[in-house]
This record gives sequence, structure tokens and C-alpha cells, in this order.
Amino acid sequence: MTERTGVDDTTGTRAAPGDGAGPAATTAVVSLGDEWENGDGNGGSPRRPEDGAAKGVVTAFGQTLKTLRLREGLDRQEFGNRLGYSASTVASFEQGRRIPSPSTIDRADEILNADGLLRLWKEEVERAQYPVFFQGMAVLEKEAVELLAYDTMVVKGLLQTEDYTRAVLNVRCPPLDEETIEQRVVARLARQDIFDRRPTPLLSFVLDESILRRPYGGRSVLRGQLEHLLLIGRKRNVEIQIMPIDRGDNPGVNGPFTVVTRRDGKKFVYAEAEGIGSLQTDPERGVMAAARYGIIRSQALSPRESMEFIEGVLRSL
Repeated sequence: MTERTGVDDTTGTRAAPGDGAGPAATTAVVSLGDEWENGDGNGGSPRRPEDGAAKGVVTAFGQTLKTLRLREGLDRQEFGNRLGYSASTVASFEQGRRIPSPSTIDRADEILNADGLLRLWKEEVERAQYPVFFQGMAVLEKEAVELLAYDTMVVKGLLQTEDYTRAVLNVRCPPLDEETIEQRVVARLARQDIFDRRPTPLLSFVLDESILRRPYGGRSVLRGQLEHLLLIGRKRNVEIQIMPIDRGDNPGVNGPFTVVTRRDGKKFVYAEAEGIGSLQTDPERGVMAAARYGIIRSQALSPRESMEFIEGVLRSL
């Protein structure tokens, strides 16, 4: 049995040892935890750095921010008023306890006449909201030319409404604190700019029928989520399909998974169970997962039939 550890040269992520279960033992696997559905925030709410290395980046950025603020003769209150944050939040930025959004960094650069100095930090600071082992996946999602996702328990994070996201996070066990929930809501919603990105990626989602009937947050939240699916499903680069529960030969019995194809054609497979995720980089695994997804998609309702099906469920609520 061979185990691969260290840094995988295709993603820049740190590979964990294989689990010893056949071919998986020789596949580079990155443990992602539940950050796959929680990362990549571009929103306005401040976020927390997730690991030691990230904290170093955020601390250095904060020191630079403070130096430029003092150079301009602004106290935290005045700077915060111009930036749209409280003085305490400005302090948390400068002390590396919170991560400003990319738009906040742009605004700070203008206010402090930094001539692009703060903007140089944007990519590193944004990446710092993830653990080191998830940063490669965050890059992959941003660079994806195709994303295929099969889900069985909840609506895919990329398709969630704000209310649905908050409802799902509220039922986590053990429970999350309110600040963490709000940070994750902002982060998850921000990732949805993938739908309008240029060049346009191809996005395909197959949702198990049971997802449409599970009322996280109550019927009104579910109703809003179903309406959102109908809107997203109209986008030319998006296909949403429903897998009816009466499909007895569904090959998705192993659970939900996502296949991301990068610009160079390489495929990566993400799967999650019990809040622990893995990113498989082995080319054969990527090809096989994409083929499995193709079978699942062929057995699901067509996109048009799926939209009609969602409309029917919506009328029944």
C-alpha cells in the first residue's frame, strides 16, 4: 500500500494519506471539513482567518491598513464612518481578527489614497478565510469551466437562498453560534457570482426529489427556495434536474458529490460525509465520477420536466 502526502502540484493543496481502501490509498486526498459549503465570501460582513498561516497574512495586511490610516491622519471612528464600519470593526481588521471583503479593500484603498497598495493584498486576504487545505478548492471553483453536482440531503450551497442557508445552518448539531452562522451565510451567498462570471462556466445540478419536500426553516422558506430554483434554472449556462424517488436503479447510492473541471481539462472530485470532505485529484477518479454523474443525469427528469416538477411541488405548499 502506498500513501501520498505533502503538497499536490496540481492544486497547491496539502494531500492527506489515503485511507487504505483499495485505489483510494494511492489517491491524493485533501480533507476539507465543512468548509466546502461555507467558503469563498465576497460579501460585506467581516470574516475570520481560519489557520495560522492565514492569520499571518491577515495580520500583515492589518498592519499595512493601520499604517496607511495613520498616514492620512484618520482615527478609527472617522475611517470607519467613511468605510461603512464601526471603529471596533476597523480595529479588528487592523489587528488581524477579521477579514475585510474584496469590495471593502477596494474602498479602503481609495479612502487612504493607497494607489493600489491595499488592492495587491486582495487575493491573499480573500484566500485567508479558508484553511490551507481548502484554498486549492476555492481556486478550483473560481476557475471552473464546468461544475457537476449531485445532492441528496439539502439544496446545493450554490443554489441556496439566504433564508434557506440560514435555516440549514441553524439545525446543525452541535449548534453553531450566531456570529459563525452569519459569517457562513455571507460567504456562501458570495460564491454565487459563479452564475454570472465571464467566461461563463457550464453548471449542472441534480437534486434528489426529497430535497424539494424537506421544509428547513418552514414552508415559507422552502417556497422561497423553490422559486429561486426556478429562476436559476432559466439561466442559459445552468441545468437543474430532479431525481425522482421512484428511480430504483439510481447509481448515486454512494451519496452526494461534485465534479469540477479546470481550464486545462483536469477533473477534481469532492465528496462529503459527516462534515468531513475530501478532494480527489486522481485523473481516473475524476473521469469515473464524471461518467457516473452522466448516468445519474440521464436517469433524472429532463431540465424542462424538472422545472415543471418544481412548479408542482411549489403549488402544493
